[in-house]
Amino acid sequence: MKFKPDALLMTVFRERLLLLLLCGGLPLFLHAQTAGSISAGTRSVAMGGVRATLTDIGAAWGNQAGLAHVEAFTAAVQAERRFGLAELQSIGAAAALPTGSGVWGLTLHSFGFELYSEQRAGLAYGRKLTDNFSLGAQMLLFNHRIEEYGSRLTFSFELGLMAELSPKLSFGVHAANPMRVEVAPGENLPTVFRLGFNYRPSGQIALLAEVEKDIEFGPRVKTGIDYRLVDALSLRIGVATEPTEITFGAGYKVNAALAVDVSAAYHQILGFTPAVGVVYTGK
Repeated sequence: MKFKPDALLMTVFRERLLLLLLCGGLPLFLHAQTAGSISAGTRSVAMGGVRATLTDIGAAWGNQAGLAHVEAFTAAVQAERRFGLAELQSIGAAAALPTGSGVWGLTLHSFGFELYSEQRAGLAYGRKLTDNFSLGAQMLLFNHRIEEYGSRLTFSFELGLMAELSPKLSFGVHAANPMRVEVAPGENLPTVFRLGFNYRPSGQIALLAEVEKDIEFGPRVKTGIDYRLVDALSLRIGVATEPTEITFGAGYKVNAALAVDVSAAYHQILGFTPAVGVVYTGK
């Protein structure tokens, strides 16, 4: 058999990265994957991970107050592979249904491998209190399995609000796991607060920015641009700090009901995180 050094190096890198994440990096690893820290859809990934002012199906993951702006039944599925590693792949799904009393949403998410896995399900709700102000919330059920500790069910919740300051400017505030919930001995679900702005100078472009603060880590700044090149095609780019990531992607509307999003985030040490998503919008 011919020796393949590239394959051997990739295997060693994969094993060392997983060992790092599961040993000294376990606390940070848990914070990167659990409440409020999973991506808010493929479109969000392309724009630096901004989520506080999303008003599409991504609001079900990002800021449930934005669900109040969803006008038709919408469903989405997405897949993401952290740093290109199959062991760090996550899959998510969300649906939103407008009713006379607000918009209800359902979110599902699965991540993990044999040493650590997580599944979560959420029931979300968003409602407009006035034409310019909306509130939202989500109840979450987590099932964490860590080989050393076994499985554990935990409950948490998220809260959000959104306001239109003008026809071109909106802001959103979101809190994930405001009550400290323990997921393993000495480890809690992350408590994360976000404040974001969405400025739309024209119908073709949106400029988004937000500050994210995990109470156990320093603030993180995220910025993104969504530019609609033509009616069917949008181009996106973004930057996030702490750690620094450069993100980009595109969205293509196949028809009035179906859209496909692709994106990637680049970390200067760990490499690329690709993501893909499909969104269905009813009439």
